[in-house]
Order: sequence, then structure tokens, then C-alpha cells
Amino acid sequence: MSDTKEKILNAAEVLFAEQGFSETSMRIITSVAQVNLAAVNYHFGSKKDLIQAVIDRFFIKIAGHLETEFNALSKQQVTMEQVLTALLQPIKVIDKDNPDRAANFMRLLGRAYTESQGHLKVFLSDKYGHLLEKFTHLVHLANPNLGKNEVFWRLHFMLGTMVFAMAGHQALRDIAEADLNEQVDTDGILNYLIPFLTASMQTEQNTRIEDND
Repeated sequence: MSDTKEKILNAAEVLFAEQGFSETSMRIITSVAQVNLAAVNYHFGSKKDLIQAVIDRFFIKIAGHLETEFNALSKQQVTMEQVLTALLQPIKVIDKDNPDRAANFMRLLGRAYTESQGHLKVFLSDKYGHLLEKFTHLVHLANPNLGKNEVFWRLHFMLGTMVFAMAGHQALRDIAEADLNEQVDTDGILNYLIPFLTASMQTEQNTRIEDND
């Protein structure tokens, strides 16, 4: 990858994570990357293509790992803890490059989910939708007592918890050290997070309370 392309991706990654996709202009990206607009257009063509490239750079690094782990789990009796461990372990790979990159990745995932970026949802579905299908299948196998609707809601709540915990992991580390005198790294946070998420999936089927008034 050329130095110019790398500089553009690095600048866009941080800006998109901090400010959002819509709020980050190409002018700001070129200014931070110290390149001209022609260079961005040459390497990426458009802002939409740049957004997809930023997200894709993360998935290229972890997709193979996820596929291998999911395929292995599908051949055995699986637990929710195993499924979540397989899903979250790649964060360590991302974190090795730069302590801030895992946080950026989770912020970008959160923004991809909440912001109006239809092209990004289509891109991720087309290229990596098979991984989501395998993960969802494993979740159902690990929780046969939960109905389809229940799994849907719990997975979305789980995503929100994961994004909050890992996107703000540095703040959590600082608070844990100040309040609990506990020093934790990414492994330490995952050691707390995975059992919590596992328990959230293993509680009894939710029964909605009907208002009889």
C-alpha cells in the first residue's frame, strides 16, 4: 500500500471514529492527512468508497480468523462463552497494532449501525454477511431455549454493550485504576466482558407483562 493511501486511511479512521461519517468532510481528512483532494479521489474515488475502505481494512485483518473459529465451533456442541470468545478474540489482534485501533474499530461499528450509511450496510452485508449468519447460527445452537425474537433483541443489546465497553476501554481502564486500584489491559476487560455477555444470553425467556388496565 502506498504511503499516501495509508495516510488517508489513517486520518479518515480516526476522524470517522471521533466525529462520525456525516460530520467528517473530505476537506478535514485531506488537511489531517496532509494530501490534496486529487489524491483521495485517485485512491478511493468518493467519500463512500473511503468509508468502506476504512471499515474493510479492519475486517480484512480479522475475517479469516472469525471464519476459522466459527467453522470449528459449528462441528461441536457449543457454549455461548465459546461463541463470544471466538467473536471477541480478534480485538486483541487489532489492539497489537495500536492501543487506540480496537477502540476506533468498535466506534466505527457503532456508527455503521446507528448512522444513515445505507451503502455501508450493503457493503458489509455483501462481503461479510456470511460471517454474521454463521455467528447467529452458533448463538441459536448455544441457546436452543430462546426464541428467534428473543435472540434478536439480546444480540442487539449485546452489540451495544460491546461497543460501549471496547470503544471506551481506555476510560474504563482509568476508572478501574483510580477507583479499584486495578490495572487491566484488553485481555482483562474481555475477561470481565465475556462472562457478563454470556449470562445475558442464558437467562430465562423473557415474558412481557401485559397491561390489563
